Amino acid sequence: MVMNFRDKAWIFLAIMCFSLLICSTKALVSYDHKALIINGQKRILLSGSIHYPRSTPEMWPDLIKKAKEGGLDVIQTYVFWNGHEPSPGQYYFGDRYDLVRFIKLVQQAGLYVSLRIGPYVCAEWNFGGIPVWLKYVPGMVFRTDNGPFKTAMQKFTKKIVDIMKEENLFETQGGPIILSQIENEYGPMEWEIGSAGKAYTKWTAAMALGLSTGVPWVMCKQDDAPYPIINTCNGFYCEGFKPNSVDQPKMWTENWTGWFTEFGGAIPNRPVEDLAFSVARFIQNGGSFMNYYMYHGGTNFDRTSGEFITTSYDYDAPLDEYGLLREPKYSHLKELHKVIKLCEPALLSVDPTITSLGNKQEAHVFKSKTSCAAFLSNYDTSYAAKVMFRGFPYDLPAWSISILPDCKTEYHNTAKIRSPSILMKMVPTSTRFSWESYNEAIPSSGDYGTFARDGFLEQISMTRDKTDYFWYLTDITIGFDEGFLKTGEDPLLTICSAGHALHVFINGQLAGTSYGALSSPKLTFSQKIKLHEGVNKLAILSTAVGLPNAGVHYETWNTGVLGPATLNGVNSGTWDMSKWKWSYKIGTKGEAMGLHTLTGSSSVEWIEGSFVAVKQPLTWYKSSFNAPVGNEPLALDMNTMGKGQVWVNGRNIGRHWPAYTAHGNCGRCNYAGIYNEKKCLSNCGQSSQRWYHVPRSWLKPSGNLLVVFEEWGGDPSGISIVKRTNK
Repeated sequence: MVMNFRDKAWIFLAIMCFSLLICSTKALVSYDHKALIINGQKRILLSGSIHYPRSTPEMWPDLIKKAKEGGLDVIQTYVFWNGHEPSPGQYYFGDRYDLVRFIKLVQQAGLYVSLRIGPYVCAEWNFGGIPVWLKYVPGMVFRTDNGPFKTAMQKFTKKIVDIMKEENLFETQGGPIILSQIENEYGPMEWEIGSAGKAYTKWTAAMALGLSTGVPWVMCKQDDAPYPIINTCNGFYCEGFKPNSVDQPKMWTENWTGWFTEFGGAIPNRPVEDLAFSVARFIQNGGSFMNYYMYHGGTNFDRTSGEFITTSYDYDAPLDEYGLLREPKYSHLKELHKVIKLCEPALLSVDPTITSLGNKQEAHVFKSKTSCAAFLSNYDTSYAAKVMFRGFPYDLPAWSISILPDCKTEYHNTAKIRSPSILMKMVPTSTRFSWESYNEAIPSSGDYGTFARDGFLEQISMTRDKTDYFWYLTDITIGFDEGFLKTGEDPLLTICSAGHALHVFINGQLAGTSYGALSSPKLTFSQKIKLHEGVNKLAILSTAVGLPNAGVHYETWNTGVLGPATLNGVNSGTWDMSKWKWSYKIGTKGEAMGLHTLTGSSSVEWIEGSFVAVKQPLTWYKSSFNAPVGNEPLALDMNTMGKGQVWVNGRNIGRHWPAYTAHGNCGRCNYAGIYNEKKCLSNCGQSSQRWYHVPRSWLKPSGNLLVVFEEWGGDPSGISIVKRTNK
C-alpha cells in the first residue's frame, strides 16, 4: 500500500496526539468520590506534617527517611509567608526557609508533597505566618474582601507557585507536589464576617484555580469551598465528615497527634491507642487521605512562636522535637499503616457494608470480586467486647478497631500495642560553663534613641516586631508635703497593659513584674511602690511573647501599655498618668550592640568570677564551650533561669521562660473515650518548658559562644547542656 504525504502527515499527527495523551495521563492528578487518582491509580494516602523552618536542613533527610519508614506516602507543610518575605518585596529562601531544597529531598525519598500555601497558616506561628509589615499598608484588613490584602496575598501565592513551576515540582511536571492548599480554616471566620467573607472565599478560590498548578486545590474547614476545590476536615476525629460535593474524596488535612504547649500550661499528650482508633475509624468510613498534624513538630527557633506558645513545638508527635522516635506511638502507627495498605484494593473498590455486632460494636466490610477487608469496631469506652464475625470470635478492647485485611485474620487492633515504650531522658554531659555577665542599663528619657509623646503608644506599631522589648519612661515628681512621706503608707501604682508581660522599675530598682497568659494576654500591674521627695524615675519594660496567630481580625489586637495608669494615695487622691508625657525606647541596649554575636560581645567589658551577677534582672550572660562528643541531640537545661532569650553562635534558639509554672489538671490518663487537649496532661507544677533544643549543626567542635539575656533574674550556674537519649 502506497501512502501519500498527507496520509503520512495524518498518521504522524495521530501518533503525536496519542503520545501527548499518554504523557498527560501519566502526569495527571485527579480524583473521584473515593480517592485521589495519581497517574491513573487510586490511592489511600497517609501523610504527615513536617514544617521545614521548625528543624534544620541538616535534620531534614533523617526526618523524611523516618516518615517514609513509618509508612507515610506524603509530607505536608505550610509555606511561611513572614519567613519568606520579611520586608516588602524582599524574599528569603535560605537555610531553614529553603523550601525548594526541602521539597526536593522529599522527592528524592520517593514521597509526595501536600503544599499548604495559605498564605495564612495559623500553626501557632508568629502572626499566623502573615508579615507584620503588611498590617501597616494603608487600608489593610486581613483575610476579607479587602483590596490591599488580596493584592498582597495573590502576589505572594503566585510567587510560590511560580517558584514551584520553575523547579518542576508539581506532579504534572514530574515533581512530588500532588495537592495545594489555599487559605486555612477560613470557614469559621467567614461565618463571623458575613458577606465580605463569602466574597473573599469565592475570590480566593478563583485566584488559586487561575494559577494552573495542574494539581487539585483544597480548602480546610470550608464547607462552601467553590467546586472543584476540595473541602477537607481538621480535628481530633473526622469519621463523620463529608465533603461538600459527592464527586470529591473524603480528606483529613489535620489529625492532631497531640496539642501545642503554652507558657504557663501543662504538656498535652494524646494516647496512641486513641490516635490509631481515629485513623482506622476514618478509613472505615470512606476516608482516603489522612494527614498527621504533626508528624514532627520541631522547634520555634528565633521569635517565631505565636502568642504565649513555647519554643518547643513537640506536639506529642510520632517524631519528637529532636527528631527521635516517640515510642510506642511511632511503631504502633507504622503497623497500622502497613495493614491499611493491605486493605487498599478492597477499600478503593467498593463502599462498605455495615452490620451490627452488638450494642456498641459493628463491622465495616469492603468486599469486591477479588478482595475483602473488614474493620471490627468497639465504641464502648468502658468495656471490652467479644464479637462473632463470620463464625469466628474476636476480642475487641474498649474504644478500639480490629482490622482484618482478608476478612479473617486480625492483623492489627488499635488498642493492642505490641511495640515497647521507650523512655527518653535528658542526660548531663561533661560540658561546663564559665560565665561572665553584663548589666543591661535602664534607659533615661534623654538617652540616644528615645523619643517623647503625650500619652501611651501601642508597642508593635513602634517596634514592628523587630524586638520583643519596648520601654515606657516617665518622671513622678513628689512634693515635700505629700502625706504618704510622713505616714509611710506607700502609694498604689496601677498599670493596665494589652500584653504580654511587663517589668516595673522605680529609680533603677525592680518594683515588680506582671504577665498574662494565652487565654488572657491582657494584664494589670497593681502594687504599692516606694517613692521619695523630688523626681522619681519610672521605667516600664513591656515585653511581647509572640503575636496572635488566630482570631477574627487579630491584626487589630494590641500589645503594650495602653492604660489606664494611675497612682493612688497622693494628697489629691489619684493621679491619672495616662496622658502624661512619656518617653519611649525600642529594644534593649544589648540588642542594639549585638551582644549575642561574637563581635558585639567583644565590644563591652564583662564581669567575671565571683562578681558575676546572680538573680539580677536585665542581665546578659555569656560563656564559651566545646561541643559535647557523640551525635545525640542536645538541649540547654534552663531550669534555674527566669525569662528571656538564648543564642548559640549568634543564632537565636528561642525564648526561654522556665519560671512560668505549668497549670492544669494532671491526673490519670485513660485512652478510651473522646480526646481533647485538656484530657491527658502532664508536667503540672513544673516549668512549662525546661529544655531548649540546640541543633548540633549550629555548633563548632570548640569555641562556641552561648549568650543568655535574662529579664527576671536567674542563676546561670545551674545552666547545663544535656543530651537526649534512651540510655
